[in-house]
Amino acid sequence: MNLLKRKNAKGDKTYYYYDFGRSKGQRPATGIFVYTRPKDQTQKNHNKQALALLEVKKSQAIIEQQSIGTAYIPPHKFKDNFLDYYEEYVNTHRRDGNRHLQNSLTQFRLFLDTKFISPVDITEVLCKNFRRYLLDKYTGETPSDYYTRFKWVLAAATSDGYFRVNPTEKVAAKSNPSVRLKEHLEVSEYLELLNTPCTNEEVKDAFIFCCYTGLRWVDVKQLRIEQINGPTLTTRIIQAKTGLPVTLTLHPIAHIIVNKRRESATGLLFRLPTADGANKVLAKWFSATKIDKYITWSCARLSFAILLKDKLVDDPTIAYLMGHSTTKQIQKTYKRHRPADQQTTIGQLPTPELLPYFLNI
Repeated sequence: MNLLKRKNAKGDKTYYYYDFGRSKGQRPATGIFVYTRPKDQTQKNHNKQALALLEVKKSQAIIEQQSIGTAYIPPHKFKDNFLDYYEEYVNTHRRDGNRHLQNSLTQFRLFLDTKFISPVDITEVLCKNFRRYLLDKYTGETPSDYYTRFKWVLAAATSDGYFRVNPTEKVAAKSNPSVRLKEHLEVSEYLELLNTPCTNEEVKDAFIFCCYTGLRWVDVKQLRIEQINGPTLTTRIIQAKTGLPVTLTLHPIAHIIVNKRRESATGLLFRLPTADGANKVLAKWFSATKIDKYITWSCARLSFAILLKDKLVDDPTIAYLMGHSTTKQIQKTYKRHRPADQQTTIGQLPTPELLPYFLNI
């Protein structure tokens, strides 16, 4: 293993590089430098410590090269704190518009309630307890989404030699169906909301905007004016296949709201309170209508999908508009649970003009 050194432009510092070959990228920096002509004892001490560290790095690089093709993994490749490994995995695989991976780390930290955990303490029992923690805390697909990302991290760590057997291998992800069926809005209720005053006009406009775009609360709260160009909205959601953001054509109602809010000095389209505060405004607003339903912000996204399905829009199109890479969630979550008009639906069954004799009373 050779190390190369090169002076900077001023000539007062010498930087060291690994020498793995002559091709591009085979001479990475070690991140270590020494002062070419140390001026005082501090710089002399720096040089002494830097050269000692350089020897350690050189030794580690030699061991890494020699272990290639063997089952041995050098100890310095491991992180003592598994949370550091988890965080590095999250930063490496982070994707705009998808917060499940980052949130899984946040929830794992809250579950542990400690800043350090050794890989040896990540056991099957701990994984089961973490899954139970998520199921007790969240409903719907959220526990499954977060735990699935946790399994990704454990699978990667197993491949990297942290575990002989993956601790989550026998602990499958589970969803937690909500006991309460989420409500949604019908066409007539959309129109009633448009004509009902609200104590907070920005909350009203933002909620109606979500009803016409399918945006989540977190997306509309962070929505910036520059994301909208004429009738087109460029979301923060990135398509997995193309790597490009999802773009939506705005409904005329949504476009009117945009024009109404363009003068915002903050750059945000809406200045909204907390999620809890916004839902309280919704409750008060809905109490002034004839809509007898328990409505929260997420109902806007559900209503968006259901009303499009009522108009026979195909699932792939709805999935795209909602930022999903497959139609799985559209078929499983964003669907109608109750018929809009049972009488009309039942009336579709055949009825003869003359009833059979046994039906005549």
